[in-house]
Amino acid sequence: MDGIPLSWLFTALFLFILCSAFFSSSETSMMALNRYRLKHLKHSGHRGARKASRLLERPDRLIGLILIGNNLTNIAAASLATAIAVRLYGDAGYIIATITLTVVVLIFAEVTPKTYAALYPEKIAFPAAYILQPLQVIFSPFVYITNHVTNGIIKLIGGNPQQLNNDHLTFEELRVLVQEYGSQIPKKRRGMLMNILDLENVVVNDIMVPRSEIYGIDINDDNKTIFEQIRASEYTRVPLYRDELDDLVGLLHLRQTSRFLTLDGKGSAENGSLLDKRAMIESASGPYYIPEGTPLHTQLFNFQRKKHRVGIVVDEYGVVLGLVTIEDILEEIVGDYTTNFTEQFADITQLSEGVYTITGSATVRDINRQLDWNLPSKGPKTMNGLMLEKLESFPDANGVSLTINNYRFEILDVRDNMINSVKAQRIKPETNTSKDID
Repeated sequence: MDGIPLSWLFTALFLFILCSAFFSSSETSMMALNRYRLKHLKHSGHRGARKASRLLERPDRLIGLILIGNNLTNIAAASLATAIAVRLYGDAGYIIATITLTVVVLIFAEVTPKTYAALYPEKIAFPAAYILQPLQVIFSPFVYITNHVTNGIIKLIGGNPQQLNNDHLTFEELRVLVQEYGSQIPKKRRGMLMNILDLENVVVNDIMVPRSEIYGIDINDDNKTIFEQIRASEYTRVPLYRDELDDLVGLLHLRQTSRFLTLDGKGSAENGSLLDKRAMIESASGPYYIPEGTPLHTQLFNFQRKKHRVGIVVDEYGVVLGLVTIEDILEEIVGDYTTNFTEQFADITQLSEGVYTITGSATVRDINRQLDWNLPSKGPKTMNGLMLEKLESFPDANGVSLTINNYRFEILDVRDNMINSVKAQRIKPETNTSKDID
């Protein structure tokens, strides 16, 4: 090597360092590729993506090839740098070559190319795939021997080298993917995607209209009362029952009033005498029952398959618990898009900064969503139910206070065996005492 000009040696050393940088950046970029974007580009016909995807089918072979190439170039560079340094500085060249080459390789062949590859993996990985693929064929015997030995070691320590990466996402992982990496998706659409994923964890009991608030018509009422209910109804479909909701006749479509309500010669039916109850019963469609605890995503498909828009939620004994419509489920996805005329007053009213009045019928889920609170939602569904569960008895009077987690509640109104309203506020954890009930 003494007869080789120094200029040639320095050129060869530069090429070895360049090759080392190539292998280092290729390793990082290949491992940093977004697998789902890679699949998309592959199916779109991107040649570099197809080659990179083919290489990543066996990551053990790819890593083996890259490390063989990287180590060969680094060792060759070290030998060459030592020969150059010894020719220039004599025996001191061994130390000079070691220190200098370590700094050069660390900066220019490791840290810089790997950092750039981590930031822009596609810019490096796709062009590199054109070089790595033929190199994998050339070095296949060395790669095979190396992988055979390393796979044996992996088996000895309890690993499975044949197990491929699992690219399937769980629902929670998909939620994080949409929430954290969906910057290219408009905020409203991203919220809709999150709501669709949440349907898996929400049941009909969480969104149903409770039994006490169902607007229905008792067929056994007098004609005038029924007529007034029909005229005052904001709904197109209402339950028709006999005396109790548990004895349902069916669902009455009020657009069919012409079948059972006839106007007199003056164009009026206010006295209700022209109401035909038999025709009402015949016009009502049979009730569609939903078991309590049915997940919303399941019920949405059931509504679609059975061509229903309204369902009656019942417990295991057939007792009516509430009512759910397809619009309720759609609002869970897209948000409120209709006006509920029966809600003349908001369930949550702000009194001052951080202090609210909440009705007893307000659902815990809606409170958490509107106020960004974290009240327990696994048990009772309404504020009234949550309060009664924590009190373990019905309050004797107004003014009873209690603390649930880091939230303070004061009962303002109790009527008809129900807590109608409470005053609520979030409190700091350190101000929370051991006594839950005052």
